[in-house]
Amino acid sequence: MTRTSRAVPPEGYDPSRFPAFAVTVDVVILTMASGSLQVLLVRRGDDPYQGMWAVPGGFKRPTETLDEAARRELAEETGVDAAALLRQFGAYGDPGRDPRMNVVTVAYLAVIRDLGPVVAGSDAAEAALHPVGSVLAGNLDLAFDHRRIVADALERARLELEVSGVATAFVGSTFTLAELRTVYEAIWGVQLDAANFRRSLTAAEGWLVPTGRHADPGAEGGRPAELYRAGRAWRQGGPIGGNRDDPRTRPNEGRGESSLRQAGGGADRGDRHPLPRARTAAGAGACQHPQPHRLRLS
Repeated sequence: MTRTSRAVPPEGYDPSRFPAFAVTVDVVILTMASGSLQVLLVRRGDDPYQGMWAVPGGFKRPTETLDEAARRELAEETGVDAAALLRQFGAYGDPGRDPRMNVVTVAYLAVIRDLGPVVAGSDAAEAALHPVGSVLAGNLDLAFDHRRIVADALERARLELEVSGVATAFVGSTFTLAELRTVYEAIWGVQLDAANFRRSLTAAEGWLVPTGRHADPGAEGGRPAELYRAGRAWRQGGPIGGNRDDPRTRPNEGRGESSLRQAGGGADRGDRHPLPRARTAAGAGACQHPQPHRLRLS
């Protein structure tokens, strides 16, 4: 974080000559729950947009930077001091986006491994997780321009999946290959071939660390899946070199990318896709476990 030096305003400078506006931060919190990509939303308890769902956020304080404001909002709303990922991805300042006044919001993407129970704060009527696909399909009324912000956050998550080790931020400290594959499928909006996915992660050392333990058997029985930990290679990126122009990593041509966005990245379960090239790297990122907390609104 870099702070600018404190300078003295020029003599005779009158800030009232310029239109007043406020700055907020909105944090799109993504997590995996019940095998699907979910976003945390709060139902507004007050006007404007009373009763509508919204992305958690709040006003930036005069004494803090944008990153500090985002971390404060994240901590206040989820109890997380350091999310597995917290990235600024956009700014939104269209005239009239907030009926109260001219408000510019800076949006952040946060990835949380295990959100736990959430309780709405005093200024919100309700807080809950919602499938990203349902949100982007318009099944919920979102306040302000928050549907657009959620859509842009999903695009950023897709990019992070290609260039960073964010996939491991969505799973536990130990995980099965099926759980990890589900993260890629949910965010990319495709169904990946299980055998090719396994080969992509086991072709080079550093991605997976066997624990010697197995997951509990599922309801259908069968051989318990092996549990792994993330290796050090994840610090340098992801094992799969995603390519948006590669037909192996996108849905059928009939659906198209725009249809995929409207579906919120939901996988087309009728098609299987092999994987793009595997990467080799070194390093792994650690993730913080969030704690339950109350949610607030801007």
